Amino acid sequence: QRPRTIYGVSKVHAELMGEYYHHRYGLDFRCLRYPGIISADSMPGGGTTDYAVQIFHDAIKSGKFECNLKPDTRLPMMYIDDCLRATLEVMEAPADTLSMRTYNINAMSFTPEELAQELQKQMPELEVTYDVDHVRQAIADSWPMDFDDSNARKDWGWKHDYDLPELVQTMLNYLSTDTRMARAN
Repeated sequence: QRPRTIYGVSKVHAELMGEYYHHRYGLDFRCLRYPGIISADSMPGGGTTDYAVQIFHDAIKSGKFECNLKPDTRLPMMYIDDCLRATLEVMEAPADTLSMRTYNINAMSFTPEELAQELQKQMPELEVTYDVDHVRQAIADSWPMDFDDSNARKDWGWKHDYDLPELVQTMLNYLSTDTRMARAN
């Protein structure tokens, strides 16, 4: 599958350059292809998967969220702690265990509707509506629904820790504490 955005094209370019330098000059190049990364440490910046962060901020702030993707748009996602750990693990893996230089990593795939339903288990009053942004939807539709990370699991033992329920609970705990602290100041 070939990317169709400058963001995706530039990532593939970097992967190919790194692999070239590995094969030509012996550079110990290692690269991970990440799914959408979910973190409470930074505000969403308008990317295709940022709805999965924005929903938490809006849920806590107003109890309402308007999603810009279709409710059934399945995308691969990962919590930031898994992302950071995967990065460290691949960097620490013995070179002779790596069968390739660029690996997919994944944790979970979910739809906006599934995320909303999981969040509503903790916040039943949350109202979710959908106003599809056709540009973002087209980008999301071009992505795989799931990343095959079997090579990472086989070569260096990759395994994610966070699933959707744990992700939701962790984000709520972090952001609720952060919000309470901000209100106190």
